[in-house]
Amino acid sequence: MLRKFVLITGFLDIPIGLATCAAAILEAQDAHFGALMTVGAFLIFAGAALVWSAQDMSVRAPIIFWQGFVRLTAVVSILYMVPKGLAESWQYGIVAFDGIIALVYIIGMMKHTGAPFFRLMLGKTS
Repeated sequence: MLRKFVLITGFLDIPIGLATCAAAILEAQDAHFGALMTVGAFLIFAGAALVWSAQDMSVRAPIIFWQGFVRLTAVVSILYMVPKGLAESWQYGIVAFDGIIALVYIIGMMKHTGAPFFRLMLGKTS
């Protein structure tokens, strides 16, 4: 079940990354073009890394574990934006969606490998 979850969420990153790149290209005059292209490429490669990692989660657990922290960065960033009035309502969905995925990745890899939190942070599973 955890493997399927990682596969599905990894596969979903790829079209989201492609859409982000496409949006940047379609609005090329936007000042955020470089950032959007970088984020889009990151999502594509992160998705590919998750799909690859799901093939041998016992060995590649730290990759999935750290992807949880990437997702938490999105959550914390949006929560930081809320009191400043910078967050848009659609971004609240990211808080819920990525927050749940992050917890599943982090806790799931700890349970799957039996490795403690700091061991996985150091990229070790055994």
